[in-house]
Amino acid sequence: MRRREFIALGSAVVAWPRSARAQHASMPVIGFLRSTSLTASAHLVAAFREGLKEAGFVEGQNVVVEYRSAEDRPDRLPALVAELLGRPVAVIVANVDSALAAKAATSTLPIVFAMGGDLVKAGLVASYNRPGGNVTGVSFFGGMLGAKRLELLHQLVPAATKIGALLSLRSPETEVELADLRGAAPTFGLELIVLDASSDQDIEKAFTTFVERGAGALVCGAGSFLHSRRERLAKLAAGHGLPASYVLREFVSAGGLMSYGASITDAYRQAGIQAGRVLKGEKPADLPVHQSTKVELVINLTTAKALGLAIPPSLLARADEVIE
Repeated sequence: MRRREFIALGSAVVAWPRSARAQHASMPVIGFLRSTSLTASAHLVAAFREGLKEAGFVEGQNVVVEYRSAEDRPDRLPALVAELLGRPVAVIVANVDSALAAKAATSTLPIVFAMGGDLVKAGLVASYNRPGGNVTGVSFFGGMLGAKRLELLHQLVPAATKIGALLSLRSPETEVELADLRGAAPTFGLELIVLDASSDQDIEKAFTTFVERGAGALVCGAGSFLHSRRERLAKLAAGHGLPASYVLREFVSAGGLMSYGASITDAYRQAGIQAGRVLKGEKPADLPVHQSTKVELVINLTTAKALGLAIPPSLLARADEVIE
């Protein structure tokens, strides 16, 4: 969406013609930057706007938001960051890859992220309580819940003793997630088949390998790459007859079987609040990282029926949402 001042949200299109942008020239500008598709993230944009409103900012009334997306091409992020810096914007709101690209480009412009993983190890903040630089934001549980996802999958498919683990090893969240999975697998008598997916070709090969090696179920990991391929992953899992557990509810909405993980929607609402606080004058260096702890279990009954699975009543009773 580079150089286009709009974002499609479902059937609605929000547009800023040149005359309107001129009229709003005195308003602060937020750069909303994602490495993945904006069209597929309409619910996150809506949540972000809700958070902004809670902080006292309404898009088009007292703040302007410039939307940019690398459309699943991380190599485009530096140019998009440079474009926003030249706008100029007052703050950049970003997902993990975008935040890292923005951090590499500027040490002064405020950056607000919404992401999981070890933020200190990723080099984004000095600490969660006192970030110490130009970056703060919202941290949510991503890879940290791998053990629980494996436990829930084992409850659903107790006969499966070999579990495929499809992970994006370049994602900052993967190290913790993999350690969680490997630590939990022996507890349930499970063997993990761990494969990396950093390209579309990797995904195709991985499913073939899982089937060849006798995997009876699948856990799909965190990270923007796998998230952007959620519909494809759900179709491949169904096509290979693999019950699969995912990190986020968005996978289940795309046809996946089950997810247990953070509510990214809530995290982006909190990111809107954090961005509003920055616009009001608070400095990222002193603005603690907000830890979003909302976790949800989502189950897709339609997918379960297609796989011939009966969901245990105890699991259904625990679900925050059941898609039929």
